[in-house]
Amino acid sequence: MTCKEAREYMLDVAQENAAARLDEHLRGCASCTQELRSMRQTMVLLDEWEAPEPSPYFDSRLRARLREAAAEPRSWLGWLRKPAIAFALALLMVVSITIFRNAPDHSDITKGPKPPVTIQTGTAVSDLQELEHDGDMYANFDMLDDLGTEAETANP
Repeated sequence: MTCKEAREYMLDVAQENAAARLDEHLRGCASCTQELRSMRQTMVLLDEWEAPEPSPYFDSRLRARLREAAAEPRSWLGWLRKPAIAFALALLMVVSITIFRNAPDHSDITKGPKPPVTIQTGTAVSDLQELEHDGDMYANFDMLDDLGTEAETANP
């Protein structure tokens, strides 16, 4: 057994009689024997020691001090000491920053109206715009009725 292993068991041994497995190591190691003797003396002193009794007015002074501490005004940051509120505030900040960073850029709105785009006829864009205009016209059935009467009057 090494000195390190022996020292792990010394506290148990200091409280009781020396264990058989440490006896052999303690016979050959003077430093461990001295340390065990010192531990036993410390245990004897601790067994004899008595804790001092508190003064007779200790409880009343403690209660008065606690009342004073409870009556003291708290700072406006005192609510941050509560973990649930602090966590909710941190979560709100993270969500706000995420929303702010992912928001679309509206800086072009302040620059004024954009110039109209000229579309050449015969292109795919112009064809799509004419189809959209025709779709709006066909969606209005009253307009189709008017077209039908105009065609009949033009071809007698």
